[in-house]
Amino acid sequence: MSKLIVTVVGPATSVQDGGRYGAQRYGLTPSGAADRLALAAANCLVGNAPFAAAIEVGPLGATFTAREGKVRVALAGAARNAEVAGRPAAFNESCTLNDGESLTLGFVRGGTFSYLAIEGGVKGEPMFGSLSVNARAGLGSPYPRPLQAGDVLDVDDAKAAIERKIDLPAMTDRPIRVVMGPQDDEFGDAKNLFLGSEWKISATSDRMGYRLEGPVIKHLHGHNIVSDGTVNGSIQVPGNGQPIVLMPDRGTSGGYPKIATVISADLGRFAQIPAGVGFRFEAVSMAQAQSEARAMAELLGTLSHRVHEARNSDLNEALQSANLAGSAVNAFDSGTWQIWSLPQP
Repeated sequence: MSKLIVTVVGPATSVQDGGRYGAQRYGLTPSGAADRLALAAANCLVGNAPFAAAIEVGPLGATFTAREGKVRVALAGAARNAEVAGRPAAFNESCTLNDGESLTLGFVRGGTFSYLAIEGGVKGEPMFGSLSVNARAGLGSPYPRPLQAGDVLDVDDAKAAIERKIDLPAMTDRPIRVVMGPQDDEFGDAKNLFLGSEWKISATSDRMGYRLEGPVIKHLHGHNIVSDGTVNGSIQVPGNGQPIVLMPDRGTSGGYPKIATVISADLGRFAQIPAGVGFRFEAVSMAQAQSEARAMAELLGTLSHRVHEARNSDLNEALQSANLAGSAVNAFDSGTWQIWSLPQP
């Protein structure tokens, strides 16, 4: 068995999987990856189940080092500079760390979370059926907290297999879609202000809730209601009129009116919006939300069909650096070959 050493890491990097379910009625938060599509894509590249435990890397950089053997990994989610022993590492593509080599990740660009899947998954003891970390509740494995420098993860040895790549749908920049309610009648005309305004995510946000910055949303009858259940994407409006979108580490109930709920198909895209970047909401019907949920489920269920062999670009880079190939800049594209004559059969 190999090991992956956490050499350098920021404060918001933790082990996450598909989440823990079946006990929210007891107040047990589900946790799990903020961007489930990115988690599933990274896992498919290394042959894991889509929602196997992986490392959710926060906005800051991180470095991971292979020890006692080779380790196959894959990156998906928010882009950032990535290198293995000084060589560029691509997102949405697997790569192998030789014993002693390090994967170095820079600051995130245009997103929030990247996902590092490891062949064979992260090893740990499930807590209520999941390895997902929720630091407030002291839940998670192999460490019930965000990762720290010096942590050691036991992982499977890399198998002798070709590297793989996955083709994902292009990310859209359309508004974040919501279903209004369940307490939107507590806001009157403020619903139009909510839908017609630009919002930004506060830098004080975390995996429990994304605080929104924008106009004040006023209540008709005060900001306290009898506490009721919440879901991922519930948009509460507390007394200061600044909405909070509940995220995977949320509480399972709350006493603020909820003006709307982010549809499940847009939760991952919403989670990736960087702090300070403007966005808008768009109201859709329940039927539309259900249709999008089915489409997302179909995409997740067919991700393996989008995986194919990754072509090794080392030869192309070597030819270009040596300037020996004339106009042949791609060894796999015959349209760029410079052929003066063809041998006769």
